[in-house]
Amino acid sequence: MKNLCLPLLLLGAMLLPAQTVRFKTNLGDIDVELLSASAPETVKNFLAYMNDGSYNNSVVHRSVSNFIWQGGGYKIDGTSFREITAKPAVVNEFKESNLRGTIAMAKLDGNPNSATNQWFFNLSNSNAANLDRQNGGFTVFGRVKDAASLAIMDKIAAVPVPSSATHPFGSPFNEMPLQNYTSGNPTTNNYIIIQTVSTAVEAIPPSVSDNGVITASGFGAYKAAAPGSYLEIYGENFADVTRGWDGSDFTAAGRAPTSLEGVSVTVGGQRAFVNFVSPNQVNVQVPSTVALNTTLPLVLTARGQVSQTIPIQIKARQGGLLAPASYKVGDRQFVYAARASGEATNPTNGVSGGETIILYGSGFGAVSPFAFDFAGQIVPAAYELPSNARVEVKIGGQVATSRYQGLIPGLVGVYQFNIDVPMGLDAGPQRLEVTQAGAPIEQTLWIAVK
Repeated sequence: MKNLCLPLLLLGAMLLPAQTVRFKTNLGDIDVELLSASAPETVKNFLAYMNDGSYNNSVVHRSVSNFIWQGGGYKIDGTSFREITAKPAVVNEFKESNLRGTIAMAKLDGNPNSATNQWFFNLSNSNAANLDRQNGGFTVFGRVKDAASLAIMDKIAAVPVPSSATHPFGSPFNEMPLQNYTSGNPTTNNYIIIQTVSTAVEAIPPSVSDNGVITASGFGAYKAAAPGSYLEIYGENFADVTRGWDGSDFTAAGRAPTSLEGVSVTVGGQRAFVNFVSPNQVNVQVPSTVALNTTLPLVLTARGQVSQTIPIQIKARQGGLLAPASYKVGDRQFVYAARASGEATNPTNGVSGGETIILYGSGFGAVSPFAFDFAGQIVPAAYELPSNARVEVKIGGQVATSRYQGLIPGLVGVYQFNIDVPMGLDAGPQRLEVTQAGAPIEQTLWIAVK
């Protein structure tokens, strides 16, 4: 009888998944699938440096626009750089083309078999023909695994390199990218740092909790949403870090990000604007252009893995006023209001008849002119609610005169309602009745009156 053990073992080895390593940088993580079948000795060489920690706390010391960025050569040592000790060179194993998103070994000019510790990421397909022929061809030993990792590769590539006249370093650091650098001696905050390189744990798909999608909890926590509503999504395996968007995440035209730390969300197939990420919560703003009066699928993507599909009802309007949990007293939820001076009212510091107060809202729908795409956009001017979607506020059964109702310039999708408190109200808690286009909003709210 023939021995079947060896063929089965070989088949098992062929079916093993390719190893993935993670470059953890101060600008985000890059997952790279190693190509052991194409470059076995080169992969073994790279892993030897990785396993002894050679690449930890190293720097990107060279970056050339639309070409490559390079690392693996130098560590940060206090305020200076220390060269990583090279092991014996590896024999050249050129096979895979140097296309965008691949990682290859650097080597000395005129010596195909001189690769040791330095490597580079390829940024463009346009350089492949040259790199594939030059110096015996540069050995590609890995490939960026997913779109989120590719975005971090590009983010690093976008960090500027000071001009030759202003660069603080000479060779071999004269092409080093420096973030937020102006002049003088750079600090570690200016460097692109490879914090660790290690075997990547396969990402677990994100999971949204049952009933885990609501509108912003401080603005009603509704199950249905409207264009421009902020959603809170709760679950597991979302982002590796906790942070909200900041100015650097916006485009030059003032558009909000649709991806943050590798997390994105679609509503009805359209990219939502990602406001906040954490391991267990993601906040997004619904696009202005989603279909109305229907149920749409919501899907969250993190680290290239997708969640289950969550249905969410979309209405033309689903308004809610800011009423934080800290403003609840007994069974009464008080609204947050600010005086013209900016001072906040609260359940024990009420409003007075005749004064103008400001209420804040979310989910009140389209504004005039309707052409303004208000979601994901820093509002440049005052855009008011149209006549067919006006809001009426009553305090203690009396109508409060409206001074302004619309979006707040300088913010993203937050509404402001300036109203005059009616005269002659009884002191104490009073019902705040709010209707839009004649229909009451779902919140039951109170306001304190002096």
